[in-house]
Amino acid sequence: MNSLTSLAVGFARFWYRFIVGDDWTVAAAAVAGLLFTALLNAHGIAAWWLVPLIVIGVVSLRPFRARRS
Repeated sequence: MNSLTSLAVGFARFWYRFIVGDDWTVAAAAVAGLLFTALLNAHGIAAWWLVPLIVIGVVSLRPFRARRS
């Protein structure tokens, strides 16, 4: 493996760990929120409030999920 490939793999691993982290559901909720917001905005609906609402919901549910495991 050459140094450019090694650098690319390291870069990809860093971003995966940074974005996904310990809980993939938070990353999935963020992506879903951004996609749904873009969809609503494309149809002329102001949806600036959706991503903060999803973040509050996901963060508030985390302690319950952590207690279960």
